[in-house]
Amino acid sequence: MTNVIKEAKGHTYNYQINKSTNKIKMTWNIIKTITNRHTRSTVMTNYHNSPEVFNNYFLKISENIINNMRINKQKHATYNSPNYFYYLMNQPHRNFPNINFKYISTREIVNIIKSLKAKGSYGYDEITTKVIKLSAPFISSPLSYIFNKSMLSGIFSTRLKYATIKPILKKENKENVANYRPISVLHSFSKILEKII
Repeated sequence: MTNVIKEAKGHTYNYQINKSTNKIKMTWNIIKTITNRHTRSTVMTNYHNSPEVFNNYFLKISENIINNMRINKQKHATYNSPNYFYYLMNQPHRNFPNINFKYISTREIVNIIKSLKAKGSYGYDEITTKVIKLSAPFISSPLSYIFNKSMLSGIFSTRLKYATIKPILKKENKENVANYRPISVLHSFSKILEKII
């Protein structure tokens, strides 16, 4: 039942975002509503030398999101929202198409690698997209084998889930932790698999 509630909420949020003229603003408004977060006043001292402060702050945000999701799940257990009700009532009658697996060819991998932006930045693996683009003819065949195995087994490699989190300043005051936004820098290989999926 909890999965159906999550799907209903997701459907409602997608509907709100798609109808909005400013999709990014609407997305952030939804995130703020879910997390019950409007203003933060956590002040950080000696921010250049304090990655622990960023880490603790970003961890608290994720904990708050999880706690607020639990609270919201309990609040919406009565299905008062008409959108939730409509979605839940029509869910059992929907026919879902069968999923047929199609093997990923080496050529598709090469095309995906070509479509990546050549950047000098890198994630946990320390391999840039520039290096991947240069080595595409040599790595496309092993990558297609690995990705096909991953899709068939339904297992996404744990190493590809790692991300490097970098705080990006979004407002003027550099000493306020709340003025920073965490950016996840993913593995270049996980970006390729993401485009396949």
